[in-house]
Amino acid sequence: LIWVLTESISICRQDRPKMARNYVLLMAILVTCCWATMSKAEYVKYKDPKVPINLRIKDLMNRMTLEEKIGQMVQIDRTVATNEVMKKYLLGSVLSGGGSVPAKQAPVETWVNMVNDFQKGSLSTRLGIPMIYGIDAVHGHNNVYNATIFPHNVGLGATRHFNIIFSHIPSRDPGLVKKIGAATALEVRATGIPYVFAPCIAVCRDPRWGRCFESYSEDPKVVRAMTEVIPGLQGDIPANSRKGVPFLGGQNKVAACAKHYVGDGGTTLGINENNTQISRHGLLSIHMPGYYDSVIKGVATVMVSYSSWNGVKMHSNRGLITDFLKSTLRFRGFVISDWEGIDRMTTPPKANYTWSILTGVSAGIDMIMIPYNYTDFIDGLTFLVKKDFIPMTRINDAVKRILRVKFVMGLFEHPLADLSMKKYLGSQEHRELAREAVRKSLVLLKNGKYANQPLLPLPKKAQKILVAGIHANNIGYQCGGWTIEWQGLSGNSTAGTTVLSAIKSTVDRGTEVMYQENPSSEFVKSNKFSYAIVVVGEHPYAETFGDSLNLTIPEPGPSIISSVCGAVKCVVVLISGRPVVIQPYVPKVDALVAAWLPGTEGQGVADVLFGDYGFVGKLPHTWFKTVDQLPMNVGDSHYDPLYPFGFGLTTVPSKAT
Repeated sequence: LIWVLTESISICRQDRPKMARNYVLLMAILVTCCWATMSKAEYVKYKDPKVPINLRIKDLMNRMTLEEKIGQMVQIDRTVATNEVMKKYLLGSVLSGGGSVPAKQAPVETWVNMVNDFQKGSLSTRLGIPMIYGIDAVHGHNNVYNATIFPHNVGLGATRHFNIIFSHIPSRDPGLVKKIGAATALEVRATGIPYVFAPCIAVCRDPRWGRCFESYSEDPKVVRAMTEVIPGLQGDIPANSRKGVPFLGGQNKVAACAKHYVGDGGTTLGINENNTQISRHGLLSIHMPGYYDSVIKGVATVMVSYSSWNGVKMHSNRGLITDFLKSTLRFRGFVISDWEGIDRMTTPPKANYTWSILTGVSAGIDMIMIPYNYTDFIDGLTFLVKKDFIPMTRINDAVKRILRVKFVMGLFEHPLADLSMKKYLGSQEHRELAREAVRKSLVLLKNGKYANQPLLPLPKKAQKILVAGIHANNIGYQCGGWTIEWQGLSGNSTAGTTVLSAIKSTVDRGTEVMYQENPSSEFVKSNKFSYAIVVVGEHPYAETFGDSLNLTIPEPGPSIISSVCGAVKCVVVLISGRPVVIQPYVPKVDALVAAWLPGTEGQGVADVLFGDYGFVGKLPHTWFKTVDQLPMNVGDSHYDPLYPFGFGLTTVPSKAT
């Protein structure tokens, strides 16, 4: 290039008339040479989507410094993330914790702009490794205003049907949860987010656990069937794929996360984050099967449980994380901690943070959900590696897994989001799907005080009916925890249809619907109602805040049942995340429906109450008589339930008014 430039100057001096022509010719040669050189210099193997992923990973890792590798292992909350933070600390991931949103009722544009701003910080680094943004989407895109909120997992676990002859064997139709997974993926992608912390495949063995509503069932066979939500979220893994390798079917899908590994649903007394005391055989046969299916279906990530197994914290359990999950099951995605998971390995949390980092990373955790004090973690892990407490082979394994997921997701080719999928958030099609899920999740526990005198389906045409209960006109109560806020909210916190609104839109135009949240028995008697619908249940909660040793329905629920059902024919619709104490009220009511936590589409409740569709749901959990029986699961020697696992009365759809 220097020679070409020198010659061009020389020629121009010798023969000025030819200067212009020669100058143009030689400059063309110069530009061509420069372009060829630049093109050769710019080709980077890891950025070439035509190169096999393993070679892209190898090429990129060979270029990475220790600082860049450790940065990939860090996940921080959006509240402490900025464009500059992502660039300066070379961070691999950002998340929205429960209720962590860019603004109250933030529209799609605000979400997309926030995620893209963080991403641009990552892309501006030396190697331009894109970050991955994750969010809890445990029953739809539940952090986001106006999203479709599906029934919580406990309700979806009721949607499977049972073989009539062999009632203990679920004959499963996984299509519904798969459709819900696909719909959730579209709504999450609409906000620019490619990764969800779902599904929860815990096997809840004690309803006193505050996360029981996140569990599909007490039966591992049902939970295994419900892992079909993973192909819904991620896409169907090709038939010839290597088992255990993460998969994503396109930019309308999201990376999933099977959680919480493992045994979180079996803790003593159902206490959240407590100790699961069980033999290895029991752990592998009850709590592990869902992970077998999840890995086979190409789940991208696995989240570790806060809980312990026989006194050993799962975040420190190398035997189960590295030896079993990664080696025996050949899981090739990445393992992520829970929120402040390594902090909580000690009591009090972070009491010996250096030990926690050493133990957690050595156990096989690849990405740490820190989520705030990220510099402490970076400094601590850097020290441990440089002092040879943690070998580079362990760091390389973690980073290789993280990069594999990012390459599989197409993040290097499609790092930035746009508004092209905005139409999917809260779409009518998704709301109709949620309404279908509500209908199929309802479990009819009682229908008439006498078997030959059923109350349901209710007549649409009546002179006057009463709707009562604090849950009848409350979207927040219908949805439960993990909705808009971590602990959920009371009131109409997002767009949807309350049970009351659904009833009003379903009954005959000539039927008067009167709503009283907590009516007196005198009021009920004096109004001569044709019948009453009482909607009561639990208040929203999540995680430890939902732990309950008594499992009673909070007041005024029991009082409303007594005052209304003692004065008029009534059906009680119970809104709860688990079986609760109802034995004292069963004799007082004419009909009893377990509606679980149905989400935003309350119309699904009315569809079945009034006979447009029949009741088909079956109990995914044993309904106990008293809490003294707990834990009690199907197959136990002391099994004596109020309603057994798999129970559920049916009705035939009716056109009668």
